[in-house]
Amino acid sequence: MIRTKILGLGSYVPDRIVTNDELTYLDNKHVRQETVQTETNDAWIQQRTGIAERRYVPNDGNTATSDLALQAATKAIADAGLQPGDIDCIILGTLSPDFHFPGTAVILQKKLGIADKNCACFDIRQQCSAFVYGMQMADAFIRTGMYKRILLVGAELHSHSLDFSTRGRDVMVLFGDGAGAMVLGPSETEDAKSGIIYTSAHADGSGAMDLYLKIFEIKKLPYVDYDANDREQNQTMYPHMDGKRVFLNAVRGMVMSTQAALAKTGLTWDDIQWFVPHQANLRINEKVVEVAKIPPAKVLNTIQFYGNTTAATVPLTIDHWRQQGKVKKGDRILSSVFGSGFTWGAAIFTI
Repeated sequence: MIRTKILGLGSYVPDRIVTNDELTYLDNKHVRQETVQTETNDAWIQQRTGIAERRYVPNDGNTATSDLALQAATKAIADAGLQPGDIDCIILGTLSPDFHFPGTAVILQKKLGIADKNCACFDIRQQCSAFVYGMQMADAFIRTGMYKRILLVGAELHSHSLDFSTRGRDVMVLFGDGAGAMVLGPSETEDAKSGIIYTSAHADGSGAMDLYLKIFEIKKLPYVDYDANDREQNQTMYPHMDGKRVFLNAVRGMVMSTQAALAKTGLTWDDIQWFVPHQANLRINEKVVEVAKIPPAKVLNTIQFYGNTTAATVPLTIDHWRQQGKVKKGDRILSSVFGSGFTWGAAIFTI
């Protein structure tokens, strides 16, 4: 039987560490000022989110989301013992594409030096759920024999699109820049507990406007019709969130998908080494662990160090703890995610 195997894993975060204390002094180009720009503090942020610091790219205009993706992808390909030219499909999840079109996956393909290979390139826009959505796609492609070596990437550059002010602090304090990647391929095995064991993906569009970033609305003419320098008009260019509704729905979706994953596979926490939830808010993850009765010792988080890197959080968290020697080859992971849309899902897989 053909099953999907994880062949390689990689991640990347920028060098710049931005602490909660520094965050209060940053302007909209994330340059530190002498006076406070945002009325917040370390205690306020940690109490609500669990985040102590995050990573930002330089503000010189020379780094794009595809550059972060390239770093993570290159590491994952090398970890798989492959060359970029071996990749025959790219699936890239992001809510911060290099530009509106074409998709960022084709830009990554070019930067990998494999544009001449004509490999398929997919951009998916499921935000914080993108990696599990992408894993489900990759698993289906490989099991049917459509592709043999799939590069699955989640990459985000949030720091250039946040409202660095008291008005925007509820969202601004959450996000960081980073990328994570996996290479997946076929494996001939009768072991039902190897590789990708289970995936599920769900959506409820009634929550679409509880967490969103418009930037432009195509129904309008012109579709960008605000003055970016006018504080009364420019809220459109920043993310907006109904935090309470997102929190409640995230806990519900992640608990339900986690419980369903175990029920449908017949696995228990004795069969799972690690639980890797999406890193949106540490308080969400703590509630999911409590309600779903997940053994706390099996939970892996990185939001304390990296903030919410959206599509990148799952592979970034796994690779972070692998580098620390905690996650090892052969470990079985259950991952649960929730994102704007609303979208959510879960996956069980062996590293």
